[in-house]
Amino acid sequence: MVSLWQFFGLPDPEAGQGSQRSKPVLAAPAEPVSIQQHIAPPPEAKLISAEAPKSPEPVGVKPPRKLVPLGWQGPVTADGEPFHDLGALHQPTPTRPNRALRYVAPDSMNRIPTREIGTRVLQGDTVIVDLRPLVHMDTHQTVCRRELKQLSDEVGVGVFALDAEDKLLLLPGNDVVVDVYSHELGLGNLLSL
Repeated sequence: MVSLWQFFGLPDPEAGQGSQRSKPVLAAPAEPVSIQQHIAPPPEAKLISAEAPKSPEPVGVKPPRKLVPLGWQGPVTADGEPFHDLGALHQPTPTRPNRALRYVAPDSMNRIPTREIGTRVLQGDTVIVDLRPLVHMDTHQTVCRRELKQLSDEVGVGVFALDAEDKLLLLPGNDVVVDVYSHELGLGNLLSL
């Protein structure tokens, strides 16, 4: 009977302990004929083996270590590789936004703070001016539009109408890009799909 170790092709660890335990000795099985005995190795293999005999590889050889990235601040494994602990809670320091979208409507005296809008636009804020509360004051709406046009010329940005009646006006902030070729506003185009 063949032992479990011989079945897997491993040396039997208890084979050297013959004096402690007696095992029944079995007749050696006939040697199996392998296919490799009948096939000649390729000629290149003979040349390689004749020129440089292979030395057996040491058992404890480890693959080369990976280099730790430059500036790595995190932990390192026992093998010297950087360890990325995904469970660690590292919250980046919160940054304050430097740009905003501002909504401006006329105050109780029906005025629009154009100078303050100008400073915000120069800082990069995008401003939407709503002239709809001045629904019964057409001349006052025209004056507000003219003031915003003069402000946009001073600041160097354009004024864009967001509705057909020119009552919602947009002043993009400094370094804000506005697409003027695609005139698709609102949800109508999205809902028609």
